[in-house]
Amino acid sequence: MIKLDLMNSNEYKTYLSSAIKSYAQEKVLSGNWKQEESIRKAEAEYTKLLPQGEKTERNFLYTIRKDDETVGVIWLAQKSEKLGFIYDIHISEQYQGNGYAKEALKQIEIVGQEIGLKKIGLHVFGHNLVARGLYEKVGYKTTNVLMEKDI
Repeated sequence: MIKLDLMNSNEYKTYLSSAIKSYAQEKVLSGNWKQEESIRKAEAEYTKLLPQGEKTERNFLYTIRKDDETVGVIWLAQKSEKLGFIYDIHISEQYQGNGYAKEALKQIEIVGQEIGLKKIGLHVFGHNLVARGLYEKVGYKTTNVLMEKDI
């Protein structure tokens, strides 16, 4: 069984540095950004989404723990009174495949219900088939599909 603990300041700093790099790389892999601009653009996105850092009443950033071991992170944002959005869920590589993401998604639903949310959305990059499969298994439905082709 895992538990979600609100991130402390040190965990947030570590998370932010890692998340910016990871998000930048995902945008490059998906063909949205060029490598040379990716870090700058990712930093701008995170600054816009988290202008006060981890201390905000509409963002819930959690460290996912198994026993006392940190296994990952999950970030739920309250977008409106009834709608939440998972901006990030990441399980450290050595802990992947153990069901921790699935458990964290179930627990974040409880958090959402406690703050009055009725729906939670998320974004997944098209090339991330493992994540897409996980989200479908826990009940997420595709609401939009964007496609493009190099010509």
